[in-house]
Amino acid sequence: MERFWLSCLSRLENELPAQQFNTWIKPLRLDSKTPSGQIALLAPNRFVLDWIKNRYLARIEAMAAEYFSSPIHVSLAMAQAAPAPAASVAQPARRRSGGHEKAGLIPEFTFDNFVIGKANQLARAAGLQVSEHPGTSYNPLFVYGGVGLGKTHLIHAVGNNVLAQHPTAKVRYLHAAQYISDVVRAYHQKSFDEFKRYYHSLDLLLIDDIQFFSGKDRTQEEFFYAFNALIEAHKQVIITCDTYPKDISGIEERLKSRFSWGLS
Repeated sequence: MERFWLSCLSRLENELPAQQFNTWIKPLRLDSKTPSGQIALLAPNRFVLDWIKNRYLARIEAMAAEYFSSPIHVSLAMAQAAPAPAASVAQPARRRSGGHEKAGLIPEFTFDNFVIGKANQLARAAGLQVSEHPGTSYNPLFVYGGVGLGKTHLIHAVGNNVLAQHPTAKVRYLHAAQYISDVVRAYHQKSFDEFKRYYHSLDLLLIDDIQFFSGKDRTQEEFFYAFNALIEAHKQVIITCDTYPKDISGIEERLKSRFSWGLS
């Protein structure tokens, strides 16, 4: 079965865009405990499992039938999470709280207490996926919608989850107005080199309410450079807005087009 799965991965990697392959197919694992003559794949979470089932399972089963010269059933299941070592629970908590503060995150905003509704179900699932595979799943992730849909809570949850898994990651959440203030301060203090070094070195940048950049030409220029640097380095960018990218007024077209690169 291992040989088949390696062959299947190779073919799917050639057939699918890199982002789709890395997001959905690459996280799958072959269940080595499956009896001979059966194929069972393990997904890291429910969202990936459902997505594979609805969009890729038939293709995988077709490849299996071709490989084994007979129809074969491919099952999907959730992978069991490895238990956290008991000895490492107490000490890292203090480090993480400091990390949250430095990153501008609210530790209480998590996926566990995120209120899910029809309007934000997909955004929540995409945010969870991004937090588990930052820089590869959806980049950028552009979350838009009206007040009360939980956009701010969601991106804090992403940042908190990334820090929980990677305590040394350089994560920064800030409202768009704060980024504008940072640009103005850098201008007056003639410290743009320091400004760029900081923002271009982040592993995860979370910008809330990007519509506040409207009409701020210098801010948009600096964010354009930061955005490009992070994306090219496969670092994650997440943006929230009150409207769809193409409908934001006062924002340069080159930024609007980049906001649509990932998932929005």
